[in-house]
Amino acid sequence: MTDAVEGFLYHLRVERHASKNTLAAYRSDLLRFAHWATGRGIVDPAAVGAEDVADHLVFLANGGIGDRSRARARTALRQWFRFLVKEDVRKDDPTVLIDAPRFKSPLPSVLSAAQVEAILAAPDDSPLGVRDRAMIEVMYATGLRVSELVNLPRHALDAETGIVRVIGKGDKERLVPIGDRALDLVARYLRDVRPLHDLAAASRALFVSERGTAMTRQNFWYRLEIHARTADVRGKVSPHTLRHSFATHLLENGVDLRHVQAMLGHADISTTQIYTHVTRARLKALHARFHPRG
Repeated sequence: MTDAVEGFLYHLRVERHASKNTLAAYRSDLLRFAHWATGRGIVDPAAVGAEDVADHLVFLANGGIGDRSRARARTALRQWFRFLVKEDVRKDDPTVLIDAPRFKSPLPSVLSAAQVEAILAAPDDSPLGVRDRAMIEVMYATGLRVSELVNLPRHALDAETGIVRVIGKGDKERLVPIGDRALDLVARYLRDVRPLHDLAAASRALFVSERGTAMTRQNFWYRLEIHARTADVRGKVSPHTLRHSFATHLLENGVDLRHVQAMLGHADISTTQIYTHVTRARLKALHARFHPRG
């Protein structure tokens, strides 16, 4: 069972160029299923039936696994069994008749422009503060995913053209504009701070920790939360909140949805359309608050 999982993950990594995050998620979901199935005496993936897949999803639900996580697990299983059919390990796909968990997609959390400005003003002028302000500004200016931000190489930003070269999901490259303010903050960071932390001279990363190693997603999230509290911005503030705010503020100011899609790196425009619902919801809230008949 685990050999079949590892063979599929190898296929994802080498032939489909799946991201590290996708590989980690699929490995977790599939190995959890393999362990569960083995406990039921099923050691051959060819022996898994549709009722086993359904029972596993019920097992996850009873164990407190949320709808989104169960939907992801079903997707991982479906992709795996399709691969096994293609490789002649199985004759059929036992997930075909298994419906995905249904749930409403909540509107993404969005900061106001004033809240973003407050967070950007929160870091002090210490080396870490200068680095953090540069990172937050770059994320808000470009809408990068946090994994893309922490993995930016030093040469990714072109000050002359005002473009960031990003390697996104599936190793797909895209070019994203970046403003002068973000470029100025990065230039200050590279001039005054980066040399202090460049303990690992071979590091290609643009943003590094005090030890000279590349920043991690968790480290940046932690630093962002600190600055949000300092700025007295209430509620959950995550790197994805900045990405949501980037997209929403662009649409509110008239940028075409297709252009936002390209900057975010969404393969399907339906993913980007969630932000049109956000802007409509914000407009309705403003109307209800300020119109005499609201």
